[in-house]
Amino acid sequence: MLYIGIDLGTSAVKLLLLDGEGVIHNVISREYPLEFPQPGWSQQDPEDWLRAVMEGIPQLMEGFDAGQVAGIGCGGQMHGLVVLDRDDRVIRPAILWNDGRTAKEVEYLNETVGREELSRRTANIAFAGFTAPKLLWMRENEPGLFGRIEKIMLPKDYINYRLTGVHCTDCSDASGTLLLDVEHRRWSEEMLELCGVREEQMPRLFESYEPVGQLTPEAARRLGLPETVIVCAGAGDNAAAAVGTGTVGEGACNISLGTSGTVFISSERFGVDPHNALHAFAHADGRYHLMGCMLSAASCNKWLMEDILKTKDYAGEQADISLDRLGRNRVFFLPYLMGERSPVNDTNARGAFVGLTMDTSRADMLQAVLEGVAFAIRDSLEVARALGVDVRRSKICGGGARSDLWRTIVANVLNVCLEVPASEQGPGVGGALLAMAACGLYSSVEDACRMLVRTAGTVEPDPALAARYEGRYQIFKKLYPALKEVFPSINSCK
Repeated sequence: MLYIGIDLGTSAVKLLLLDGEGVIHNVISREYPLEFPQPGWSQQDPEDWLRAVMEGIPQLMEGFDAGQVAGIGCGGQMHGLVVLDRDDRVIRPAILWNDGRTAKEVEYLNETVGREELSRRTANIAFAGFTAPKLLWMRENEPGLFGRIEKIMLPKDYINYRLTGVHCTDCSDASGTLLLDVEHRRWSEEMLELCGVREEQMPRLFESYEPVGQLTPEAARRLGLPETVIVCAGAGDNAAAAVGTGTVGEGACNISLGTSGTVFISSERFGVDPHNALHAFAHADGRYHLMGCMLSAASCNKWLMEDILKTKDYAGEQADISLDRLGRNRVFFLPYLMGERSPVNDTNARGAFVGLTMDTSRADMLQAVLEGVAFAIRDSLEVARALGVDVRRSKICGGGARSDLWRTIVANVLNVCLEVPASEQGPGVGGALLAMAACGLYSSVEDACRMLVRTAGTVEPDPALAARYEGRYQIFKKLYPALKEVFPSINSCK
């Protein structure tokens, strides 16, 4: 049998076709636009996602027997606010995970409601990207539209709804709404009341590996698939990527270098970072995880390469950065192009190059970007280490992880051994593995991972290079505190 994995990303959807042995038979990608209507705002039309999926799956299946497709699983960008009216029509563009318009609402939640109270209710504090602050923003700034809301969903849930007719979500994705009682895996009545919404407006909760339904006749016709295809609840992209890399069970770690960057640590038990610098979420395997998320990771490299240097020759540009240059760069980069989440939680933070001189080269600046992202990932890893989590090995995935150079930098900045999965398609593979569990091919997510996830290679840190990067990281740690009070003034400039 065949299984379709959907990776609903920020800039494109990636679709892949796996068989029950974990062999990827086809992969396609379809892009869609991203809107920035004001500085710091980020939104998309959910119909663009739907169109990409509905047109992409028939393309994915060209040359394959559609009758062999048993299940579909989706991993999707988290936190995005999708709102539907009583006719199940999209009311407004989805406000995305990297949108920073909710600074006022985040301050209200964290300072007036209180961090301790939010953590008690949801295991997390408010971040600008979370869904609850967006609902408060919409209630304040778009009351007419807010009053029309009949259903509240997350991005991948809208796709699942259009495939099955079921208003659904999963616990991993719902964890990032600030509306879920994560420990007990149920909607928080207190948070729903605070945001002015009713539980019947929320989608039904499932575990990621549970089937939510089968394809509707219309969806089956448009996709050219049997109506018997099972659609599972799926997962937030980071939890799906963790499944796709085999990051399940106690203490397993995955680092993602995608549009955003994450440190994902799975756990058998529920636990909360007392300082709330890391998110405490449900995992797609039915358990829990801690996660640090930076808003701009591989997107920093894309910005420098394509918007500033006007080139797409990523490998060619990195070729000028020889190994002997690593750990010796005097240029630093703060990767806060969209503000920042973990661990600083500052919507005012902005990107910055520090240490430029007349002899600074193009390669120095590119190296600084790659290193800056690695340093910011280490910020989250250091929080985990302070909690007693001993991370010595980690999987690594995401578009940025295709770079040998970047993997070497990350391994030595973090001083951990990186395991490179055989497949680069983390969230898509994870979605397909969840679909296999939903269809009963494997008895659990862990069994599917154990049988199908393979490692292509490892990157070991070099003690001398790790020591040099240790000194550079100590400098990097001083930069944000030094600039923190400057950022609001910069952002208020007309």
